[in-house]
Amino acid sequence: MQTVRTAPLTRPLMHRLGLDGRLVFMVAAIAVIWILFHLLTQGTFISARNLWNLSVQTASVGVMVSGMVLVIVMRNIDLSIGSVLGFTGMAMAVVNTRLVTADTWWGTLITLLIGLLLGALVGALQGTWIARLEVPSFIVTLGGLLIFRGGAWLLTSGQTVAPLTESFQVMGGGLNGAIGGPWSWVVGLTLMAAIGLSDLNTRRTRDRRGLPNRPLAVQALFTGGSLLLVLAFVLVMNGYPDPRTGLPRGIPVPVLIMLAVTALMMWVVRATRFGRYVFAYGGNPEAARLAGINTTQLTITVFALMGALAALAGAIQTARLNAGTNSTGTLAELSVIAAAVIGGTSLSGGTGSIPGAFLGAVLMASLINGMLLLDLSSAWQNVVQGLVLMLAVTLDVIAQRRRTR
Repeated sequence: MQTVRTAPLTRPLMHRLGLDGRLVFMVAAIAVIWILFHLLTQGTFISARNLWNLSVQTASVGVMVSGMVLVIVMRNIDLSIGSVLGFTGMAMAVVNTRLVTADTWWGTLITLLIGLLLGALVGALQGTWIARLEVPSFIVTLGGLLIFRGGAWLLTSGQTVAPLTESFQVMGGGLNGAIGGPWSWVVGLTLMAAIGLSDLNTRRTRDRRGLPNRPLAVQALFTGGSLLLVLAFVLVMNGYPDPRTGLPRGIPVPVLIMLAVTALMMWVVRATRFGRYVFAYGGNPEAARLAGINTTQLTITVFALMGALAALAGAIQTARLNAGTNSTGTLAELSVIAAAVIGGTSLSGGTGSIPGAFLGAVLMASLINGMLLLDLSSAWQNVVQGLVLMLAVTLDVIAQRRRTR
């Protein structure tokens, strides 16, 4: 977890082992939820088919949550992302069905680029409003929630736009939206090699700089656990066969997009000046200004990035539905904010974690997936999501009080 605070946040044992206590707690909570739903659904939840579907359902929230981490770290909030998702998704559906009608890769690429640019523009406009006019982000994005929800309706006068081209539908993880068994093993083995080399390189670098490392046994356990997790992930993805051919479907394309976005955002946060400036601003805005950071440009960039990620999630959801609809993205902001806060992002700013937010997205998607399997009504699903969000914020408030004592 990246933070600008100096107070110790982990328990002594976790600190000695070099583990993030909150991430360990998140993994344990997800395991408990999975086992509980598995028992309640009589063995359906932890099956290759359901886990494959769960991974696809996690994709849109997983893509957006890393951007929300940066927004919240900078002491802002973005309530408009669900509407931006629906608006850009509808715009891409219109482009794909009425302007770029040929089923080609370049047609899909043009559709996606138009959607991403539109999302980034929308985010930049909201960020400019917030940064230059100093209007609270809560008010600006609340207005954006209404404006872009209405904008999605106005684009097509409320009509559903379908069908989309087959190449565009690949991004949604439909019948042709997975990479198959052999390529899944290639991705899995590449990821395992990257984990092993990264852990080894990190350990050598810390040794060279005289920084403390995890005990060797703990490091071996940590690296081995990560490799086994990747192995299990590939086995589960390949365990769900294609209904037409019986061959393994493999990793869905939207899940690959989500993993790529998460890895990219982790690199941005940890290794770039932009990431360091975001956390510096969140920790102490006045000090950041005095240090010469262009906070106005920083705010606009973060909101533009959030808008682009919402548009990417819009492409995934629209491709998955094979249609642009007015209800796409409704209440998505609730899941994304809850995932970020559950994952350790403090609403008071300055503290946040991309891996934690990713686990938060998995937790929220698991709750929704389990409730769907139990056939709970949408009203009860909203009640549970709202309670989870309130619980996460309450825990964050309690943690803040303890830090200030």
